[in-house]
Amino acid sequence: MFNESDAVGVPPYSAKRNLHQVVFRCDAREAKEVSVVGDFNGWNPRATPMTRQPDGRWMVSLELSHGFHEYLLLVDGKPVLDPNATGKTRNARYEHVSLLAVS
Repeated sequence: MFNESDAVGVPPYSAKRNLHQVVFRCDAREAKEVSVVGDFNGWNPRATPMTRQPDGRWMVSLELSHGFHEYLLLVDGKPVLDPNATGKTRNARYEHVSLLAVS
């Protein structure tokens, strides 16, 4: 993960800093496991597991590049659109996916 101390002399809002902190949250209190799959992790269901929080919700924080990202939440293996997404779109297979704008 990017640490501001890694970029000595680079302002926090700079063209040289193209990664941005993004927090994904999921309210699936009864779920056994939740993960995020998307174009940023090769749609790999094991790449980005979320962590259950004390209140039962799930969370993960990632560094993502500037631009638009397609993704889904996997709740106990079932793909779910993120109600907190910037929007939704269709992927190359014409399936609905969540859309996130990172800037």
